[in-house]
Amino acid sequence: MATDYDLNKPFGFCTVSSRTDASSTYTVTGGGCYTYPVPEGFTGKVIVLKSNGQDMKGDIQNAIKKNDVIILDGSEGDFIVSSNIGFENGNKTLLGINNARLCTKWHMTDDIKAALDAAGVKNMSTSSGTGGTLSNGTKVDEEQEFKTRQIIIDLTGDKSEEYQKSGILSVDKKQNIIIRNIKFVGPGSVDVGGADLISFTGSKNCWVDHCEFTDGMDGNFDITKSADFNTVSWCTFSYTNRSYTHQNTNLIGSNDSEPTGYLNTTFAFNWWGTGCNQRMPMARAGKIHMLNNYYTCANNSSAVNPRKNSEFLIEGNYFDTGVKKVYSQSGAVAVTWGNDNIIVETSAQNQPSSFGTTVTVPYSYSPANASEVPTLVKENAGATLKFEDTSGIEGIVKSAEVQKVEYYSLDGILLSAPTKGLAIQVTTLKDGTKKTKKIIR
Repeated sequence: MATDYDLNKPFGFCTVSSRTDASSTYTVTGGGCYTYPVPEGFTGKVIVLKSNGQDMKGDIQNAIKKNDVIILDGSEGDFIVSSNIGFENGNKTLLGINNARLCTKWHMTDDIKAALDAAGVKNMSTSSGTGGTLSNGTKVDEEQEFKTRQIIIDLTGDKSEEYQKSGILSVDKKQNIIIRNIKFVGPGSVDVGGADLISFTGSKNCWVDHCEFTDGMDGNFDITKSADFNTVSWCTFSYTNRSYTHQNTNLIGSNDSEPTGYLNTTFAFNWWGTGCNQRMPMARAGKIHMLNNYYTCANNSSAVNPRKNSEFLIEGNYFDTGVKKVYSQSGAVAVTWGNDNIIVETSAQNQPSSFGTTVTVPYSYSPANASEVPTLVKENAGATLKFEDTSGIEGIVKSAEVQKVEYYSLDGILLSAPTKGLAIQVTTLKDGTKKTKKIIR
């Protein structure tokens, strides 16, 4: 695999069921497989989807409902979705191959942004009690959101404001979900109270790995409403000029009333890049482990933001040139700021410091040196997993036909078990036939 730190398997909080007890483990399997090609003999239900150039929401949602492993093959173009796709059940894997991109159908336009600029929206208040009533009869609390939504209604004629649903995945109260190697592209961030690219609400023991998040409307990826024991690893977060305001990328805990004891989350080897302004992440109530993440979000307002009742363990992260607003804290219970974090800007504001009881996590992990983080993350974060092409492999072998499976190094040496990296898998069937292919672990 990419690095010694990328174990190609779930790690962090998604692998436990206690915020303190290391013996309370949880085995994250998703739909039973999270690599490609699907192993020979796998008995779960698998579907491979390709884009048809139309709205794919119904196709993807139906595939999630009926299958364990959903492989999104981007070889025929982007998957367009009109609104958030829900999950009826847990125990699912979504896996992207061939540059799979899930993109919202609606997006911000230059005409909308020009109208917002002409009205001075960016300088309007975001305080409660400054808003008004839209032409569709909806009351809006904040001035900036009120004016933004009214202008979009006027320009598009969409009084139902269906565009607000321009997110991609909504995972509500589900367990054991794996999402890997997918690019999520949103409509552009704007203050309209809209959808996130992905939202986890009340969901547990989920692993989101090697994904890319760009231009979420409200957030790129938010985890709220007592969601718990989730890991976000090797992902990238960014915004383009499609976005307008509200580049608030990752919210953990929707408000100060979030009950304590939940929202325990690991962020490891992620990259907050171009355009990210705030919430990297902003978190309430949970125990948040920030491990070896990389920040290049120059001219941002705030990066790591512990808020009410949260606990943060922050170690081995790298804040690169231009990131002067590294940290902001309000109402956290405890923060452990490791001496191994690197802040390049000597004039960075709000220099972090530890306070409260030392924050620990109930799982083992292998940190990288912070000085290695820029190279490791730039080379490997995002939808960078390269899966072996299986064209030419003859069919799926049923487990009942298999006599034994052996693994060899590329030099032909028999291995006791498949090791990390490339290997040769030799499947011997009961009729003596052998099937050979390269695999990646």
